[in-house]
Amino acid sequence: MAEARKRADARRNEQTLLEAAAAAFVTSGVNVPVRDIATTAGVGVGTIYRHFPTRADLIVAVYRHQIEACAEAGPRLLATSESPHFALARWIDLFVDFLVTKHGLAEALQSDDAAFTSLHGLFLTRLLPVCEELLAAARASGEIRVEVSGYEVMRGVGNLCAGVRDDERYDARRLVSLLIKGLRGEGRS
Repeated sequence: MAEARKRADARRNEQTLLEAAAAAFVTSGVNVPVRDIATTAGVGVGTIYRHFPTRADLIVAVYRHQIEACAEAGPRLLATSESPHFALARWIDLFVDFLVTKHGLAEALQSDDAAFTSLHGLFLTRLLPVCEELLAAARASGEIRVEVSGYEVMRGVGNLCAGVRDDERYDARRLVSLLIKGLRGEGRS
């Protein structure tokens, strides 16, 4: 029983570390000092290195954690939202949060480190079906009249989020919101 509790504590510590690292990567980039992440997570630096021996391990774990959280949110939002279009809009909002973090990780992900090679495939494998499911539900409810694939939506949102860190005058969320509203086909003849 003590070992099970220890494992549960270790899993909670890891979750806390992943969330703290993701937030730090968004605000300060992937080269943020490990001690800053540890402070935010309320743990010692040694705890981070026990879970993630290298910075690359931490980056990969954050990326995977965010992919899974985004993937799991889609069906939950579809089941609990007032409408499929609202669920899609909320999920796209989470996807934007993910992309902002991903752009913070982009430099590291483009390195030659073998740890990063499978991440893009995981991204598509886990998130594309979720987007397709949300779009299909919104289409079936009559809320979306535009024929567009999940890939096109995700790619479009990704392109709207590109460079968001480089220009304070650019509001990617506003443009993504316009894209989601546009899926309703309003204003088209």
